[in-house]
Amino acid sequence: MRDHLLQLAEQESRLRHRLALSGALLEGYHPEMRKIHEDNARELELSIDDDGWPTAAEIGEAAAEAAFRIAFHAMSRPAFQRRCLTQMRAAANRGEIPARHPAMLEDRIRVLEGRPQIYGTQLDWDDDGLLAPLPIADEDAVDVRRAAVGLPPLAQSVAEAAALARATDEHPAAEWLHRQHALVDFAREAGWR
Repeated sequence: MRDHLLQLAEQESRLRHRLALSGALLEGYHPEMRKIHEDNARELELSIDDDGWPTAAEIGEAAAEAAFRIAFHAMSRPAFQRRCLTQMRAAANRGEIPARHPAMLEDRIRVLEGRPQIYGTQLDWDDDGLLAPLPIADEDAVDVRRAAVGLPPLAQSVAEAAALARATDEHPAAEWLHRQHALVDFAREAGWR
C-alpha cells in the first residue's frame, strides 16, 4: 500500500506541475486533474474499507502524507471527504497522524460547503491580486486554534504561501471573478451546497 499511495501522489504532482506551467491549473478544475483526483480517491477508499485510515506507523510518513493529500484533493466526492475527516479525527486523537491533517481537511470541507473555515488553511487570490485566507470564523482566535493542531501562525503561513507564489511565478487567474463563480458552480454540481 505504501508504494501505491506514493505512486498515486507522484502522478498527481506531475500533472499539477504540467498544468501549472501551461497556466491551465488556474482556469478552473481541469478535467485531467479531476479525473486523477477521483481515481486516487477510489484507490484510497478501497484501502480504507479494508484497513481503516493509514497511519505513519503502518505505511511510513511519506505515504501517510500522500493519503492525506489524496483525501484533501477529492473535492468532487463530498461523502468520501467527510468519511475521511471522521477517520482522520479519530486517528489524530489517538496520536497516529498529525492533528493538522483533519484540521486542514475540515477547512477544505467548510469552504466547499460555503461556510467560514476554522483554522485559516485555505487561501485564494483576492480581488487585489494578493493571496489571502478565505473567510474564517472567529478570526481573532485563529492562531490559538492553529497552534493547538501544530500549525504556525496565520500571518506566517500567508507570507510563506505568497513567497512561494512569487518564486514559482504563480498569479491569480486572468478572469478572477469568473474563476470564483466557477468554484461555486463546482461546489453545487458536486453536492457540497
